[in-house]
Amino acid sequence: MKRLPLILAALVLIVGGFTIKTYNGLQRADESVAAAWAEVENQYQRRADLVPNLVATVKGYAAHEQATLAQVVEARSRASGVHISAEQLGDPAALERYRAAQSELGNGLARLLAVAENYPDLKASDNFETLQPQLEGTENRITTARNRYIEHVRDYNSRIRTFPASLIARLSDLHAKANFEAENEAAATAPQVSFP
Repeated sequence: MKRLPLILAALVLIVGGFTIKTYNGLQRADESVAAAWAEVENQYQRRADLVPNLVATVKGYAAHEQATLAQVVEARSRASGVHISAEQLGDPAALERYRAAQSELGNGLARLLAVAENYPDLKASDNFETLQPQLEGTENRITTARNRYIEHVRDYNSRIRTFPASLIARLSDLHAKANFEAENEAAATAPQVSFP
C-alpha cells in the first residue's frame, strides 16, 4: 500500500515529462515550418528585387516590347502584394494564391527573357550579363527554399498526426500546414533559365 503513492507519483512524472517533451517537440517543428516559410518568402523577394533592374535593362534595348515589360511589372506588383504569415500556413487557399502570384511573375520573366533572345546587343550588355547569373541563382534558391519548406511541413504534419502526439496537438490547437503542390508535372521542377 505504501508503494501505491510512489508508483502513482512516478507515473504522473513519466506522463507529464512525456507530454512536455512532445509538446516542446511540436512547438519546435512549428517554428521550423515558420522559419522555412520565411526563407521561401526571402527568395521570392530576392527575385522580385531583380525585376526592376531587368526591366530597365531590357527597356533600353527593346523599347517596342512595352506590353511584355508592363506585364512583368504588373505581375511583380501582384506577387509583392500577396503575403502569408506563419499563422496562415494552415490555409491551402492562401498558399495557392501566393503560389499563383509567384507563378505569374515567373511566367512573365520567362516571356521577358524570350524577348531578350531577339536582341543580341541586349544579351551582350554588361547589365544583362550581370543579371543573368543572379536570376538563375535566385531561381535555384527558390527551388531549394521550397523543398526545405516542404520537408519541414511533412515532418510537422507527420508529428501532429501520429499517436500519441496527435492528442497533444489537438489539446494545443495545432493544425496541419498547407504545402506547395505542382500545377502539373512540368511545374514540379525549377524553370530553366539559360542565356547563351
